[in-house]
Amino acid sequence: MIGSGIVKGMAQTAKNFAGTYIAPRKYLVTVEYPEERLPAKENARNFPFLVFDGDDPEAGLRCVACRICEKECPPQCIYIEKDKEKKPDYVGKMQFQPSVFDIDISVCMSCQICVEVCPFDAIRMDTEFELSNPDRFGGLLLDKRRLAKSNEYCAEIHPEETEQTEARRAEDVRKAVAKKQARQQAASSD
Repeated sequence: MIGSGIVKGMAQTAKNFAGTYIAPRKYLVTVEYPEERLPAKENARNFPFLVFDGDDPEAGLRCVACRICEKECPPQCIYIEKDKEKKPDYVGKMQFQPSVFDIDISVCMSCQICVEVCPFDAIRMDTEFELSNPDRFGGLLLDKRRLAKSNEYCAEIHPEETEQTEARRAEDVRKAVAKKQARQQAASSD
């Protein structure tokens, strides 16, 4: 019959229209964005940020300025300068830190290669996407002060990944302590 497709389409439209009154959760999927927000998915990624431990973002920064992420970044949007002398981190261990760590997010393509190559788990991808800024030129170049976010924040947006990372880091610390104790015992037995 000619026009049967139109009749089927109109029937589906009527069913959906009536369904919005009967089961609104099933049929109404529009979110009124500024007032209502959907939670970000754990594997969502937008732009990188630097992870720090402890309370002080400057001292607790995990980054040791090895510059691997800078070398591996395809669009070359990461710029790092290493400090001249070692500084104590949040637990008091002396290590190098970046004096300058900038990411130009206007160039960043959110490929996550910097996260994958970082041996210190210092970079993670953020889920924040509201980055509009009235500053026309300087608002998209983020320095280490604006990039630093706590490990607790990282655990909120990526709970499974952070749990795995922390377990691996704890295991590495345990192995290092066991190795140090074995060396001390060997030295004391000589």
